[in-house]
Amino acid sequence: MLLKNIFKMLKRLFDIIFSLFGLILVFPFLLIIGILIKMGSKGSVFYLQERIGKNGKPFKIFKFRTMQVGSDKKGLLSLGKHDMRITKIGHFLRKYKLDELPQLINVFIGNMSFVGPRPEVKKYVDLYTKSQREILQVKPGITDVASLEYFEEEQVLGSSDNPEKIYVEEIMPNKIHLNKKYLNDVSLFSDIKIIFRTILKLFGRSSN
Repeated sequence: MLLKNIFKMLKRLFDIIFSLFGLILVFPFLLIIGILIKMGSKGSVFYLQERIGKNGKPFKIFKFRTMQVGSDKKGLLSLGKHDMRITKIGHFLRKYKLDELPQLINVFIGNMSFVGPRPEVKKYVDLYTKSQREILQVKPGITDVASLEYFEEEQVLGSSDNPEKIYVEEIMPNKIHLNKKYLNDVSLFSDIKIIFRTILKLFGRSSN
């Protein structure tokens, strides 16, 4: 129990320090991205969506807006390059995961961590079994093992005739399974390893 509490304290300290450092470091890029979003389409720079966090508590996740205003009423799943709702700048931001940068704010204020199960919308969390809801025992994260495994998720959904069925019956259960495995072996070392793997994935994509 003592080691668990120490880990939580160290993880929170890590999150605070590096999210603040990250926000300061990327602030000029945030401004540039914000200007490009405003120039490209009508609507706000940020898209705030309700997600389910630790212990099932809802919170607002920060993302750069990559779709036309009101697109979420036409479906919650994104279909990548096949999704006509995504703006021109939105395609670029999504390709390099730059739309996720504002989540550094969520990490800093404490409703997210750098590493942890990606937070879902209530619609899909309501489908979780009792066993699957175990992943709600920890803070959600910007990245996780499931995100690495399904790095091209939007393309998979976009090529499917029934993306909702594929997501609910195949992708979502597999992602939960991977995150439950992560929870059984969670440590600062494993978190740092996941962060570096995510960075390498992003650099690998930028070289394509």
